[in-house]
Amino acid sequence: MTNTKDKLYIDKVIDGDTNAFSYLVDNYKNMIYSLAYKMTKNKEEAEEISQDTFIKAYKNLSNFKGDSKFSTWLYKIAYHATLDAVKKNKRNASTFEINEITYNQIKSVEDILEGIERKERAKILNECLLKLPEEERSIIWMFYYEELSLKEIIEISGLSEANIKVKLHRARKRLLVIVEKTVEPEIIENYGRK
Repeated sequence: MTNTKDKLYIDKVIDGDTNAFSYLVDNYKNMIYSLAYKMTKNKEEAEEISQDTFIKAYKNLSNFKGDSKFSTWLYKIAYHATLDAVKKNKRNASTFEINEITYNQIKSVEDILEGIERKERAKILNECLLKLPEEERSIIWMFYYEELSLKEIIEISGLSEANIKVKLHRARKRLLVIVEKTVEPEIIENYGRK
């Protein structure tokens, strides 16, 4: 399942060519850093987690069997390293109560977002995403931004398919509440309309 080029470099590293590992690091460093940053909200911590992920991957490369994509295996290491770091440095994360969200409220938020320029939308959505609890944020990130399949997310997180679906559903609902609370005041402030 691993692509041919990754397999070539993995084999080189296992055969003793330590420099070949730099290809794998260069190829996946942004993906790993993004995951760690989205979960921790801290650049230095994300860099440290990324580094730890690649060290652990290097040490355990001979255990990689190729049953899944190398990126999935690496993502799994990063995901668990990040969860460990978050638990260790638990901060008071602000969470929003999920109220019953009606179709009209969802449609209203969608209409509001349509009125904002694309760049602003991306910035606002990213800020809202960072307000989600770490696990929900990482599942949303993997599913929508990294476009990983449910099967890959299950493999990475170790959660069941039903659990992933429930967490994804709750995360989307919570994100809508956060967007609604964030966007409306910003529109009033910046555009002078309600």
